[in-house]
Amino acid sequence: MKTIKITKEEIKTQTDAIKWHLKNYGHITSLEAIKQYGATRLASIIFNLKQEGFNIHSTDLKFTTRFGRTTTISKYLYFKPTPVFEQKLIWG
Repeated sequence: MKTIKITKEEIKTQTDAIKWHLKNYGHITSLEAIKQYGATRLASIIFNLKQEGFNIHSTDLKFTTRFGRTTTISKYLYFKPTPVFEQKLIWG
């Protein structure tokens, strides 16, 4: 798996912004992506990042809308790869 390596100065696209957010916060929802970065197609960006080899998983969050209905959104979680030397320490 790949590690996200991007700085604030290198952000030029919405994908770069999502990478930066995942690197710094470890998770993102579509609402955060829209509000903070104007990225309306987060699922597509996440799909492409997964294809590039980044370890991103999703989990469902349920919440109540302002109309009293329950809805589900995805929260995407980024897991940094464990360095090989740490794996050797764990597994001998």
